[in-house]
Amino acid sequence: MSKGWSTENIPDQSGKIAIVTGANSGIGLVAARELAGKGATVVVACRSVDKGTAAVEQMRDELAPNGVDAQFDIQALDLADLASVRKFADRIKAAYPGGIDLLINNAGVMAPPRHETADGFELQIGTNHLGHFALTGLLLDELKKKPGARIVTLSSNAHKMGKINFEDLQSEKGYKRWSAYGQSKLANLVFALDLQTRIAEAGLDMKSIGAHPGVSKTNLTAAGNDMGSSVFSVISKPFLFLSDTLMAQDAEHGALPTLYAATNPDLAGGEYIGPDGLGELRGSPTIVAPRKVAHNVEVADQLWTASKELTGVDYDFGQAAAAV
Repeated sequence: MSKGWSTENIPDQSGKIAIVTGANSGIGLVAARELAGKGATVVVACRSVDKGTAAVEQMRDELAPNGVDAQFDIQALDLADLASVRKFADRIKAAYPGGIDLLINNAGVMAPPRHETADGFELQIGTNHLGHFALTGLLLDELKKKPGARIVTLSSNAHKMGKINFEDLQSEKGYKRWSAYGQSKLANLVFALDLQTRIAEAGLDMKSIGAHPGVSKTNLTAAGNDMGSSVFSVISKPFLFLSDTLMAQDAEHGALPTLYAATNPDLAGGEYIGPDGLGELRGSPTIVAPRKVAHNVEVADQLWTASKELTGVDYDFGQAAAAV
């Protein structure tokens, strides 16, 4: 069904409101551009408004030859700061009282030295998972206003090496940057699938879908290459360089699983989308299989409870209030 799927297959998005986190570069920028090119109003959510502005100028230039009058809304969002997440959600509620059709949880960090977020979380679990968990919960009422709303959360092939260490979720007892990255990406996928279970149990007209880009050359891998002068970085830098050079597809192709998950009308909630090539490294978007642990109910419940306690964000799965 998905063989050869491309952006040409994206249905008309006119009238829809879409939020893309990390939309100023890489996969997020491509996803935002293609959604806007199909008629959606796209909220470009990123830490730097200046970078968001530059990205929007780039996207407009790329869409202009097609005669598209793209609609973008640049909004500051720092997923490593829960106060910023709450302010962003408040602005979205005020700006779009009729609701949100699509939330793409795309932004992330990969394998940096150990840092902490504004709230004291290890940076990768804090940004990649907890920031998006909080954002989704704070916007759930807005998503409920739109029949068929979708939440797409980006995971990674790295989820296959991940283990959620509930005894040391913040990597305070010991920090290995790739283990922490794998943990955060597994958390993304566990969250995406668990969220669909909770949506279905509540009888809501909404879908939560996971996606991963395969190996894609973006500024995320560039950041992963910029890891100082440790023995680890001496080994990992050439590995990432070879990965980018020999295996990686560009952001244009890396964004296809995200766009497929966000727009394919035939997808059910709870699916996981990735490339169809060998090892899911590259190729056309299709339904792929997550690790069994991603469906583990006990792990999902424990992660949900921990995420709720750490962020202070609860989810209201009651039926939607009438849209304004």
